[in-house]
Amino acid sequence: MTDTIDLTAMYAMHDALRRELAHLNRITAAADVDARQVLATAAGWQLFKTALHIHHSAEDDALWPVLRENLAGQPAELALLEAVEAEHAALDPVIEAIDAALTDPDPDPARLGDLTDSLATGLAGHLKHEEDAVLPLIAQAVTAEQWGHFGQVHAQRIGLDAPRLLPWLLDGADEQTTQVMLAPLPEPARGAYAAAWLPAYTALNRWSPGTAA
Repeated sequence: MTDTIDLTAMYAMHDALRRELAHLNRITAAADVDARQVLATAAGWQLFKTALHIHHSAEDDALWPVLRENLAGQPAELALLEAVEAEHAALDPVIEAIDAALTDPDPDPARLGDLTDSLATGLAGHLKHEEDAVLPLIAQAVTAEQWGHFGQVHAQRIGLDAPRLLPWLLDGADEQTTQVMLAPLPEPARGAYAAAWLPAYTALNRWSPGTAA
């Protein structure tokens, strides 16, 4: 493999998801916070779910099939890929169960806490597994063209959510990561990011009740 690919976007997304898991853990652990009300009405939960769905669905549709084809004849590597795909699939029912708990007319606070713990444990483990074992495979086996296609699919699925998801993604990111992520944007979009998207996101207390759009 002679092509080189830049995994900055992947690490940026993983860092953002971990950051939000920390907020989720804080909210569900606080004795003086109604976690059910927060998750039901806060923008933070919606942004987290949207970003996670976009990221995982883009991987499922535009990255894993390419990687599977490129790794044909390598059973250990293919088994690893199957494992991370199974981790994706295991997270979706947990998120669905959390949403169901938020609308349950007879809520059980302990169940909500158990579900969010399960989500945090499962997603954190998946992110580490992917970084330790799969990202090196991607760097070795995926061409720059294939990686670029995955990036395009990912960006297309963000689509009209970019004004909120891009500042969300870069919240807390270092300057180099921010520059790498903003560089592909057309100049009008970079201008909008600085002038409108980032200020609006900064003003949004996303984990406060009533902030969901």
